[in-house]
Amino acid sequence: LRSLNLSGNRLRELGPGLARAAPQLQELLLSGNRLRALPGGLLPPAGPAAPFPLLSRLDAADNEVAELGADIAALPALKSLDVANNQLRELPSALADCPRLKEANFKGNQLRDKRLEKMVNGCQTKAILEYLRAGGRGKGKAESAREEVRKKKREKQQKKDSGDGEQDEVEEASRLLVKVLHVSENPAPLVVKVSPGVKDVRPFIVCCVLKGVNLKPGNALKRFLSMQTKLHEDICERRTAATIATHDLQLVKAPLTYDIQPPDELKIMPLGRKEIKAKDLLRQLHLEAEEQRKQKKRQNVSGLHKYLQLLDGKDNYPCLVDAEGAVISFPPITNSEKTKIRKETRDLFLEVTSDTSLQICKDVMDTLILKIAELNRFTLENKEGSGSDTELDALCGPGGLEPGNLPLVVEQVRVVDTDGNLKVLYPSKTDLATVSSLLAVIR
Repeated sequence: LRSLNLSGNRLRELGPGLARAAPQLQELLLSGNRLRALPGGLLPPAGPAAPFPLLSRLDAADNEVAELGADIAALPALKSLDVANNQLRELPSALADCPRLKEANFKGNQLRDKRLEKMVNGCQTKAILEYLRAGGRGKGKAESAREEVRKKKREKQQKKDSGDGEQDEVEEASRLLVKVLHVSENPAPLVVKVSPGVKDVRPFIVCCVLKGVNLKPGNALKRFLSMQTKLHEDICERRTAATIATHDLQLVKAPLTYDIQPPDELKIMPLGRKEIKAKDLLRQLHLEAEEQRKQKKRQNVSGLHKYLQLLDGKDNYPCLVDAEGAVISFPPITNSEKTKIRKETRDLFLEVTSDTSLQICKDVMDTLILKIAELNRFTLENKEGSGSDTELDALCGPGGLEPGNLPLVVEQVRVVDTDGNLKVLYPSKTDLATVSSLLAVIR
């Protein structure tokens, strides 16, 4: 057993039997339960061998965790830890002893150390761990951490003065650029209105606009679609945690409404298909899945057919509706041919929905923007197929940015309730922090 998903249950504790039964476990997903301590009883008493020697990802967001034990450092392979939206008041200094920890999400916890709480919302994991190592320890002793920061700044300046800082500057220059356009600076900001009914079906949605994407040359569009598929398999946990939908902004008729409709009323023109009611689409997909199983003589199916069970037992289905009343997105199944992305598409409307948590939507959106920025740089640096040098020069401007550093523009999108009250604004000043080591955000 390599991956175990126990999310969305009512578990209060896990015993040490799991460590003995699944020594090869690499991924343990526990979000949306009622766990109060972590690792808690999950780790058996010290023995000759370390428990979970391969566990690299531990997700326990949206629980009731009030204590993060120092024995978390007993997980030698831990790379990613998510304990967002719990009841933690302190973070143990032992976190700094986790040798491979690269990504940690502590947002949504009311920490006693207010400086640490600010760092949790805006800094990289590395900075947080250094703060704990230097003596912050989650209890307000921040002076030594400040001294450590000052020391590093002095060392960096000395390196620069002596010429040793060139490598650091190269690394800084290699970071991808994204510029955030705030609602207040945007003459026509896009707004998504949320109907009350989605609360019981698929309550969480995060949206933004991304401008300046280049999908025209060579295989750029193919790589873009492949990237989206990989994200659905990986960070979206086969769409069980979240679902991504990408649209051509020029084809999106605003304002938009995130709503619910009964299966026999919801009509959509799915990608590559004719307009159809949701109940008929699902019936059609079920038949195709059965045919696929018979032909390939195996249980697993591919494509949209993998996600049909995610709507089992729902009386209403979630959908994103445009100003003309057309459904442009039907998560977690498909979006519409009407707003389909093509090679000519330059500006995107991005949407992430989830029935698990808002933080998952934001984390997925952060990663999606990073991946698109990486693809954009790859396309510009590898001048393949169509797209001439003249076009690239025009994009970068005379004496302007290098092609790889051409910033994408992320426009904030407000999600509001039916009375116009703000529910979510993305990206806010704390968003995009999870990818800040690779992404330089101009705010």
